[in-house]
Amino acid sequence: MRLPFLLTAVCGVLIAGDVMAEACIIHSHDDRVEVKLCQANINIPVELFRSGFCQPQLKDQEVQVEFVEQCPDGAFGICRNAQVSNMPYRQDIHYYGVASDARFLQPACEQNSQGSWASQ
Repeated sequence: MRLPFLLTAVCGVLIAGDVMAEACIIHSHDDRVEVKLCQANINIPVELFRSGFCQPQLKDQEVQVEFVEQCPDGAFGICRNAQVSNMPYRQDIHYYGVASDARFLQPACEQNSQGSWASQ
């Protein structure tokens, strides 16, 4: 009688582990421009998210990546449920820094990524 309970408990832990939130903070800069954003994974396979989506190759930019459980507060805008072009993957993208950049980021979010923009 205890075996089914144990199996249920173990399966619950395994399933909860699979859906644990994951995000990466990307901070890049050069002599003139500094960019900080956070990508919160919705349905991208974990290894692909860590090795591809969170590893931008930006020419002449110094890039730092930090993996976190969730994106920090303080974003001026969030592109929710952004879709990666020609792929079924989705993520929330949190933008930090210059709030006036929203005038460019919001249309890109809604038109290119089929996401919904949320001002913070």
